[in-house]
Amino acid sequence: MPDPIGIDHLGGLAGGSPSPAARPAPPAGGAAFGDLLARKLQSPPLTLSGHALQRIERRGINLDPTTMKRLEDGVDRAAAKGCRDSLVLVDKTAFVVSVPNRTVITAVDQDHMREQVFTNVDSAVIA
Repeated sequence: MPDPIGIDHLGGLAGGSPSPAARPAPPAGGAAFGDLLARKLQSPPLTLSGHALQRIERRGINLDPTTMKRLEDGVDRAAAKGCRDSLVLVDKTAFVVSVPNRTVITAVDQDHMREQVFTNVDSAVIA
């Protein structure tokens, strides 16, 4: 006798979606969801504008891996708070960073900081 409600006897709707065995499998060799999520959540690397590179070279500012890591951490903290343009202080050096673009706009060492006025920043981070 046909089922008047339209439910087949295997537990699904008659004419409904295919059973799990009939569904296509994910592509072989594809990345796992967790791997994709972790890569997406990772912050892109910081870039240095041409102006920042000139200032760093001219002023002899040292950007060793430890300094870069602290600068990146400071930018990550600013991004977490929704900052747009931030002054990030690492030891005796000030970096003005476009947070959404993850770009260092300029760098000022202690010797040149005395006469500087930092404008158009919405936050300061001590890293």
